[in-house]
Amino acid sequence: MGLTRPHKPTNGFSPRWVFLFCIASFFLGIFVVDRFWAVPDPVQTDEDASLDKVQSKTSHPIVNCEKKASSFQADILSQVSQTHDVIMTLDKTISSLEVQLAAARASKADNDEGSPMVTEPGAKILKERPKVFFVMGIITAFSSRKRRDSIRETWMPQGEELRKLEVEKGIIIRFVIGHSATPGGVLDRAVDAEEAQHKDFLRLNHVEGYHELSSKTQIYFSTAVAKWDADFFIKVDDDVHINLGMVGSTLARHRSKPRVYIGCMKSGPVLAQSGVKYHEPEYWKFGEEGNKYFRHATGQIYAISKDLATYISVNRPILHKYANEDVSLGSWFIGLDVEHIDDRSLCCGTPLDCEWKAQAGNPCAASFDWSCSGICKSVERMEEVHQRCGEGDEAIWHTSF
Repeated sequence: MGLTRPHKPTNGFSPRWVFLFCIASFFLGIFVVDRFWAVPDPVQTDEDASLDKVQSKTSHPIVNCEKKASSFQADILSQVSQTHDVIMTLDKTISSLEVQLAAARASKADNDEGSPMVTEPGAKILKERPKVFFVMGIITAFSSRKRRDSIRETWMPQGEELRKLEVEKGIIIRFVIGHSATPGGVLDRAVDAEEAQHKDFLRLNHVEGYHELSSKTQIYFSTAVAKWDADFFIKVDDDVHINLGMVGSTLARHRSKPRVYIGCMKSGPVLAQSGVKYHEPEYWKFGEEGNKYFRHATGQIYAISKDLATYISVNRPILHKYANEDVSLGSWFIGLDVEHIDDRSLCCGTPLDCEWKAQAGNPCAASFDWSCSGICKSVERMEEVHQRCGEGDEAIWHTSF
């Protein structure tokens, strides 16, 4: 194929032609002036009169060209600036409408399926959806009551402090759980009683099960984005220690970005052998045996911006779920224009690792043991980790976001 010649503007002159015209006029003026002034003739002739006209014509256009070129460039810059502002405004408007649409869809879906969480029509929920900084969903299970209590007794505020955190800091923290295979059974009643006591649950229209974590993650983000208008949505496991002030400071640095995916990025092996932990039945999709997954955030804790949570909510029916929840989430973003942020403060170890960093003035945002995919024996050790690696219980109230 031959090269296509660039399109030439048909309306007006391009800046290049204006510049060339001015240069040509300038040199023409010098040539004419030099030629005629080289003939000394004191007598005014028709030729002199003509010279006056030529000089007049060859001097004035230089000034006019400069003014026209300057004015032309100023007009272009002004139009470019105005166009950029219009595009940015439209982009924000479209993003806002997408969020509202996602919230309405999620609300309608939950209403249709009989979710215990949503009781009002979607339109009303949209009007009442509070604006907050971030929502932190702590993924938990029916059997994890002691884990939840260990968190309540350490890094998670309780009662009025939890309500104050929402009002003053715009931080929402909830334990995230669905329902049992037999709704209304003993497991569900136990969580209902716990919720009545602590009021710190986000109930999902989801049947609990270990092999349903990818689905639970989808439903969590869809439910949360329908309930809160947050800048960020966080998923964290219930055996991880969190420093809320550090988490808030970390997220605040990326607040102006549209699509961010924040966590400790990794690329583990795709396990083809059946019967082993983290086996991937669809290993063949990732190439030859022995290959690694694409880069994705480790599942203990990660954060995504509002646009990505909205994307999950809108496209939930067609997002593919792999065996591992963190891989599934990474796959949903791999083909999108998303900034992956690898922040190692979200995956510090337990003492001595996080303790050394805290003593050095760099407290970690999150701590856990890689060997256990969480804090080993977290029920027994959460208090110790909190005492030795915590930022201090008052840090969250003195941190500005």
